[in-house]
Amino acid sequence: MSDGKPTQAPGTPPAGMAIPGNRTMPKEDRLTPPVWEGGRAAPPNGDFRMIGKRNRKVEGLAKVTGRAVYADDLVLPRMLHAKLLRSIHAHARIVSIDASAALALPGVHAVVTGADMPTHFGIIPWTEDEQALCTDKVRYVGDAIAAVAADDERTCEEALKLVRVEYEPLPAVTDIETALAHPEWQVNEKAGEGNISKHVRLEFGDVDGALAASDHVVEGDYWYEGSTHAPLEPHCCVAEFDSTGFLTVWSSTQVAHYLHRDLAKVLNLPTQRVRVIQPVVGGGFGGKSEPFSLEFAAAKLSMVTGRPVKILYTREEVFYAHRGRHPMRLRYRTGMTADGAITGTDALVQLDGGAYSSFGLVTTYYSGQLLTAPYALPAYRFDSTRVFTNKPACGPKRGHGSVQPRFAFECQLDKLCEKAGLDPIEVRRRNFIGERTKTVNGMRVTSNGFLECLDAVERESGWAAKFRRMPYGRGIGVAGSMYISGTNYCIYPNEMPQSAVQLRLDRSGRATVMSGCSDIGQGVESVLAYIVCEELGLDLRDVRVVAADTDLTPVDLGAYSSRETFMVGNACLDAARHLRLKIAQTLAERWGVAAGEIVLANGVACASSDPGRFAISVKEAFQWAEARHGTLGSVGWYQSPKLGGEYRGGTIGASPAYSFTAHVAEVECDPETGFVAVKHIWVAHDCGRALNPVTVEGQMEGSAYMGFGEALLETQRYKDAAPGHAFGLHHGPSLLDYRMPTSLDTPELHALIVESVDPEGPYGAKEAGEGPLHPSIPAIANAIHDALGVRCDALPFDPPSVMRLLRAGEARANWERARAQVGGPR
Repeated sequence: MSDGKPTQAPGTPPAGMAIPGNRTMPKEDRLTPPVWEGGRAAPPNGDFRMIGKRNRKVEGLAKVTGRAVYADDLVLPRMLHAKLLRSIHAHARIVSIDASAALALPGVHAVVTGADMPTHFGIIPWTEDEQALCTDKVRYVGDAIAAVAADDERTCEEALKLVRVEYEPLPAVTDIETALAHPEWQVNEKAGEGNISKHVRLEFGDVDGALAASDHVVEGDYWYEGSTHAPLEPHCCVAEFDSTGFLTVWSSTQVAHYLHRDLAKVLNLPTQRVRVIQPVVGGGFGGKSEPFSLEFAAAKLSMVTGRPVKILYTREEVFYAHRGRHPMRLRYRTGMTADGAITGTDALVQLDGGAYSSFGLVTTYYSGQLLTAPYALPAYRFDSTRVFTNKPACGPKRGHGSVQPRFAFECQLDKLCEKAGLDPIEVRRRNFIGERTKTVNGMRVTSNGFLECLDAVERESGWAAKFRRMPYGRGIGVAGSMYISGTNYCIYPNEMPQSAVQLRLDRSGRATVMSGCSDIGQGVESVLAYIVCEELGLDLRDVRVVAADTDLTPVDLGAYSSRETFMVGNACLDAARHLRLKIAQTLAERWGVAAGEIVLANGVACASSDPGRFAISVKEAFQWAEARHGTLGSVGWYQSPKLGGEYRGGTIGASPAYSFTAHVAEVECDPETGFVAVKHIWVAHDCGRALNPVTVEGQMEGSAYMGFGEALLETQRYKDAAPGHAFGLHHGPSLLDYRMPTSLDTPELHALIVESVDPEGPYGAKEAGEGPLHPSIPAIANAIHDALGVRCDALPFDPPSVMRLLRAGEARANWERARAQVGGPR
């Protein structure tokens, strides 16, 4: 590790040193940010003053005092309200729509249908298969057909009842098996073949040969039930189309930039005549990562009426909007040598994608591409197929695409360990892929703290004294994983930066950061403020962050794929170091010292060689620099390097850095009822460097909580056809019926931060918001096996499911055999 001291004067980096935001532009065309020993990871002044400390979040006080403004808090003059008419059928042709009676209702101002916005859109340019409102066919119960604008929501609801829609029902595709068996019942006409949304088959190495040569081979079938995000804040937007032909949309979105593009496309407006503003967002978890019907409908109704229009989804509508976790059917064959080395893995994955593509192209790749670390896989093959069904579309939920296969694979490892008579933690150590290496599918790995993660959970959980040694009904299990810190792949191909920041310093001593980043509660605005404070010596109260306004801020692609801290953090670091260099050069000239001696910290600018003689306030330093250079402002940007394998799809899953995680879960199970109580989850996560440990711990605990909920409780299910209703109604679209853990259900969560200090992250940081979710589910499943002797290979692990397993097999005998391997209690 570096001692953090500069090796030379700022602005003269060593040859070949990577500089954030300076990958392709000739250096003579821009300023070069100062580079310190250790690159981006090192502190600017020898020691960190802000980074790594337990600081408050900049928006926290506004949220807890009720001053934060969410989309539904906005009320504009003459504002109308609108509601969407939704399909009552899972699959049907639209024969006709008659809105005349609704338009005649007093208080109704306009009705729009799909004919008013027929252009297809989609978050992935190659799979644009959605319309703002359906024109010819509905594809799931809840698909949007028309929108009504009225004086208030109650009048909207009455008007919706008066819209007459004539349907021609079609056979409904209810599940993966039906989708594959009946290609003639085509859900989505954009599919190239039958109901296939996407098919990917990739093989690396001789899988069949590796499995044939293995001492132990385990084959398993797994089912991962779908789940939804359930953020506290429902989707909401307000749209205003003014008299100059300019559209402004305030939306609770995670992707203001992509929404901006699609609004212009669907509404046939020039992009420069559209503005998207993200107010404070009350949670997203991936559920607000693409445009939805409400934004298009509100905007179109505003264009028709000439008045602002607000649409707020009900909680039931949020469940039907969905875009949550894909249900997946998974079959794995995995081989291992007698001493615990993984030899090969063969995966067959089927995804239930719902009615539209959403992020499905990427999800299909992620279901295979993101399994190749933290363990070295000599040979690996996956065959993934996503199908369309007549259900709400699935999309990205926290840990997009890789949570389900990680569950299956980590359970496979546990079975192999038992078969070979080896300790599961030790086997994971033996197969550690290492750092500064590549995976079998060509993904570059930089820093890797997975071994330290295993050490931490083993130590803190008391693994050695508990594994296979606790009485019947109590058990402990382990699992590991990795996840991306952003992708090197923009959703629409271009050579422009993935993230940018504008930074302005005022002579008053205040800094303003402008960024298109999307803060959905994870704290990215705070990260930007911390970076500016660290580089420029400011107090946190003296930094203002202006974010997610497409008119005011430079482009950032949004909050998805755990990209914000790494990418916008690097952009901000780039901008801040440009200004720090100007200030340092100004003070150095005045004081006759080297620029490398200038320290900006705790509101003071001084020369480290003689701080008693050369010291002024940071505010005064800003004024001196402004007098020397003019108005102080800078731009920083980040573009990831070229990454990934040299094959079709090889860039999907490639990331500038990967986080690594290990979990140990401890459970108490009642063999009489099948009830599983998770008592503890120890979460060790390699986040590179924790820019704010309390925020990182919150993300780790929140991720583990969400994984725990999916393991035991949460299911996004739909009713089968029965007398009185057709297929496709949600089983329970409310927070009362959709079972989520309360604080009373939640286990003790132990967050154990591991810092590997990545060479390319801002100050060495990597992601912490999604990776810590993955191991929770398989760790709990493996703990249940340790407790009861049954394998939970299908979610959720609820009492009826556990009881079926206990009644179906020789659970107690399996438990005793496992104990006999290590001499535990019987």
